[in-house]
Amino acid sequence: MKTVENNRKVDQKDLEKRVKKMYQEVALKPEVKYHFEMGRPLAERLGYSEKILDRIPAEAIQSFAGVGYFFDFANLQKGEFVLDLGSGSGMDVFYAALEVGKEGGVIGIDMTKEQLEKSIRLKDTNSDFDQVNFQEGYIEALPIVSNTIDVVISNGVINLSSEKGKVFNEIARVLKPGGRLVLADIVTFLRLPKEISCDVTLWAACIGGAMEKNEYFGLIEAAGMEVVKEKSNPYEFLSKNAIGASFDYGIESISLIAIKK
Repeated sequence: MKTVENNRKVDQKDLEKRVKKMYQEVALKPEVKYHFEMGRPLAERLGYSEKILDRIPAEAIQSFAGVGYFFDFANLQKGEFVLDLGSGSGMDVFYAALEVGKEGGVIGIDMTKEQLEKSIRLKDTNSDFDQVNFQEGYIEALPIVSNTIDVVISNGVINLSSEKGKVFNEIARVLKPGGRLVLADIVTFLRLPKEISCDVTLWAACIGGAMEKNEYFGLIEAAGMEVVKEKSNPYEFLSKNAIGASFDYGIESISLIAIKK
């Protein structure tokens, strides 16, 4: 995380510190009320299968803080290899692992120590997920060999990066030709003013870093991928500031699928 697209700058060290602090709390204290929804009720409302959720470690679901559902777009197949950017406590990784089966594989990348420790513990205590691996890393510099991944997934994470163009370039690098990017994220219909886009607290709250939708799609296309389908998600912020910004600037959650050209 170094510079923000369109020359909007935030204090990078402060941003990373606050994001890590917030998601440390999400991992360790999922029962606490945050500015966003969490847990199984959210997952089910977004569209996750109850039957599949029943097969996932409950602690992973408790710390789920995604913003949408995209596995209908992903259409994962047995034997595919999946990479999750910002895997958190692992719910989407475990969900994907059940769809690709033992012959496939899923890697989760996260920068927050507490999230990684929790997801690794849950994986190591459940023999159903031998095909899963969690690694520490940053989504702007993926520790993954080029052209090796069938599907990249991400849920409410890329908006937290101040280098979204670099993230999409990295995604295109690791995807196989014809590979799929499938994600849910927060975007806006109007460009956010600097008092919001340069506020690290609002960045950590998944608001300040939200990019105007056409610009967001433009970065995906510039990286060599084509967006082929999108949808809106029934996601709602909880705090007064977040609700106000959502109303004023058209902030919403979307899911999309893009294909590497």
